[in-house]
Amino acid sequence: MPKKRSGGGLSATQQAAKFLGVSVLAGAVLAGIALPAVGALGLAAKGSVESFDELPANLKTPPLSQRTTILDAEGGMIASVYSRDRTVLDLKDISPYMQKAIVAIEDARFYQHGAVDLKGILRALNKNAQSGGVSEGASTLTQQYVKNVFVEEAGDDPTKVAQATQQTLGRKIKELKFAIQVEEELGKKKILENYLNITFFGQQAYGVEAAAQRYFSKSAKDLKLQEAALLAGIVQSPSRYDPINDEAEATKRRNVVLQRMADLGDVSQQEADAAKKAPLDLKVHRPENGCITAVKGASFFCEYVKHVFLNDPVFGKNREARAKIWNRGGLTIKTTMDPKAQKSVQASLKQHVYKSDKVAAAATLVEPGTGKVLAMGQSKPYGSGKNQTELNYSVDAAYGGSNFGFPTGSTFKPFVAAAALEEGRPPTQEYSSPYQMQYPSPVQTCDSKPWTNLRGEKLENESESEHGPYRLRKAMELSVNTYFVQMIADIGLCPVVNMTDHLQVRQGNGDKLPERPAIALGSVGLSPLTMASAYAAFASRGMYCTPVAIEAITQRVGDQQKTLEVPKSTCSRAMSEKTADTVNSLLQGVVDSGTGKEAGLTSRDSAGKTGTTDERRNAWFVGYTPNLSGAVWVGSATQKVKMRNIYIGGQYHDLVYGGRVPGPIWRDAMSGALEGKPADQFHTVHIPDEDEDRDKGRGDDDDDDHGRGDDNGNGDGFIGGLVGGANGGGAANGGTGGPEPDPSVSIPEGFWRGQSNGNGTGGRG
Repeated sequence: MPKKRSGGGLSATQQAAKFLGVSVLAGAVLAGIALPAVGALGLAAKGSVESFDELPANLKTPPLSQRTTILDAEGGMIASVYSRDRTVLDLKDISPYMQKAIVAIEDARFYQHGAVDLKGILRALNKNAQSGGVSEGASTLTQQYVKNVFVEEAGDDPTKVAQATQQTLGRKIKELKFAIQVEEELGKKKILENYLNITFFGQQAYGVEAAAQRYFSKSAKDLKLQEAALLAGIVQSPSRYDPINDEAEATKRRNVVLQRMADLGDVSQQEADAAKKAPLDLKVHRPENGCITAVKGASFFCEYVKHVFLNDPVFGKNREARAKIWNRGGLTIKTTMDPKAQKSVQASLKQHVYKSDKVAAAATLVEPGTGKVLAMGQSKPYGSGKNQTELNYSVDAAYGGSNFGFPTGSTFKPFVAAAALEEGRPPTQEYSSPYQMQYPSPVQTCDSKPWTNLRGEKLENESESEHGPYRLRKAMELSVNTYFVQMIADIGLCPVVNMTDHLQVRQGNGDKLPERPAIALGSVGLSPLTMASAYAAFASRGMYCTPVAIEAITQRVGDQQKTLEVPKSTCSRAMSEKTADTVNSLLQGVVDSGTGKEAGLTSRDSAGKTGTTDERRNAWFVGYTPNLSGAVWVGSATQKVKMRNIYIGGQYHDLVYGGRVPGPIWRDAMSGALEGKPADQFHTVHIPDEDEDRDKGRGDDDDDDHGRGDDNGNGDGFIGGLVGGANGGGAANGGTGGPEPDPSVSIPEGFWRGQSNGNGTGGRG
C-alpha cells in the first residue's frame, strides 16, 4: 500500500499515477477536438464513451423554470409559486459589476478562448499535479453553462440529476461537444446572459435576479461592486460560501473575487480595497413560495387553480406532462376570482366562525350563466399548524378536498322538486306527508331492478304536529321530509338521478349518486362548489355551466411570450325555464317565511334552502340571486362534532341548523360581494296558495327555537329518521325529547377524511 507524505498529501507514486491519468485525459480531449473524424476516443472501457462524431450536434436547451404568478380577475396578485425561484433577465438588465465578477472568478480568459481553454487545461494539469489534488479546475464558463443545462433538464428527478452531474469521462466529452456548438451559435454575450440566468446561487435562488433579491432585496441591475463579488463567489460552492450561514467564509471568498477583478484590470486596486472593507450588509428576503402566501385568504382558491391545471387535459395529455409545465413555471395565470367577493367571503367567515372553533366553515361563490368561481374561502387558514388545514373543504377529492364531501341535508330537496316538475307534476302537487312513515317500496330506479325497503326503514318529520297533507310550496318552506320521499316514490329515482346528472352533482369522490330514496334527505356527501354550481342553474333559468377558475394563461419561453389554451365553461340546459322559474318561486318562500329567514337579503331578490344533517354534524345554506350563487357548509371535517350546546364564533348555540349559522354567513358574504351590482329580479311563476285552514295552529318556520322542519337532525339529515319509534326514533315524544335515532345506513370506514385543528383523521357520520 503506497505511503502518504507526512503532510497528508499523495505519495510520489500516487502523484505520478494521477498526473499520468490526467495527462492522458487531456491528450485525448485535445486529440478528439482536433481530429473528431478519427472516431472513438478510446479513453475508457467499451461502451463508456461515445464516438465524438456520434454525439448529437444540437444541445436541446429546456426553457428555464421560473416563477408562476397567479392573478385575480382584476389583475391583482394572488400568489407567486415556483419549483425554482428564477426571473430571467436580459444582459443589459444585469449590473456590469456582476458580469465582470462572474467572468473574473469563473473563467478569466472567457473572451480570449473558444469553447475549451487549452491553456487553462495545461495550467490546471500542472498545478493539480504539483498539489497532489484537484486545486484548480479547467472548465470554461461555456462548459459550466452546458452542465447547468443538463441539470435543468433533469428537473427534480434525483436519478437524472445524478446522471447530469456524474464525474465520468463520457459526460465530460458530451459537455465539450455541446460547448463547441454553443460557442458557434450563441456568442459570448448570450452565453454569459444564459449562464447568469441558469446558475444556482444558494438559498433556493436560481439566476442572478433571484439571488440579488434574496440576499440584498434589490434587482440585479442595481448590484454594487462588493455585492456582485459576493454573489459571484457563491457559485463555486453555494453551501460553503453561504453568507447567511457563514458570514466570515463568504467575506473571505468575496475578497478573493475582488482581488481577482483588480488583477485583471476590471476595477482599480483602490476600488477593490475599498470594497473589501465594506460590510456584507445583507438585506435577506426569505423566499415566499406557494399558495400559503396568497392574499385575501385565497390560499384554497390558489390550490384549486393548481389542481385544475394538473387535472385538465387541455394543459397536457397526462398528469406527468401537465406537472412538467407547471414546475417549469414562467406562467401568468389570470383567474376568475373577484377580489371584492373574496374579501367579503373571508370577512364573513372570520366574523361568524373562529379558526380555533371545534367546527369549520367553508363558502364558495359562483356566477350563474358563466360558471366563474368568484370566491372560495374557509374559516381555518391554509397550513399544517394548529387550527390550520391543507384540506380544501369547498371542492372534491380530485381537487384537494374531502374524500366524499359532506352530507347536504335538505339542500338536496330542490333537485327532487325540479325533477318532479320536469316530469309534469304541478307546483301545487299534494301528498299526504304523514309525521312518520316507512320508506315506500318498491321504488323504480333507472334499471329494471327497483329499490326495495328490505329492512322496513322509517323516516319522520320534525314533530308529531308536522303532518300533511301538504302542497309543494309549504313542504319546501317547512322542509317536510315525508313529502319529498313520497314525491320520489311517485316519480321514481331515475328522474332525480337524471336531474342531478344534468347539474353534474357528484359525490366528493367523483362517483354518481346512489339510487335510493334517502337521497331526498341529503344522505350523500357533496362539496360546496358542487352545490353552488348546481343552484346557479336555477338562477340562470335552467342553464348549467361547469365551474371555471382560469380565464387566461401566458407563458414565457426564452424571450417569447405565448398564450396557452385554457378550459372553457360548458353550458347546457339542465331543465326548462318554467321549471327553473318555479323553483325560484319556491325557494324565495324559504328565505321569506321559511327555514332560511335569517339568510334573506333585504335589498334584492334572493332564494335558497337550509340543510341540517343527522345529529347536527353538518349544517348548510345554499342560495342565490339572479347574478350570484353561493354555498356555505359548517361542521367538522372528521364528522365527529355534534353541534349542540356549542360556541361558534364566540356565540353560544344550543342547536345549530342551516338557517342559524350558515345562513348569516351566506347573507353577509353575498351582501358584500354584490354591493354596487344591479339588483336583478327573478323570473317567477304564480303558485296558488293552499288551503290556509290546514296551517292553523302550526308555525311556518322550522328554524325557530321550537325546532321545526329540517332542524332537529333526526328527520332532515344524512340518516335522520330512518329508524322507527320502537328503535328510538323519537315518535313517542313528538320527535323532540326522545333518544337520538340509531343510524340504519352503513357508513364505510374512511367515508370522510379531513383535519380538525390541522391534524384530524377520518371519521364516521
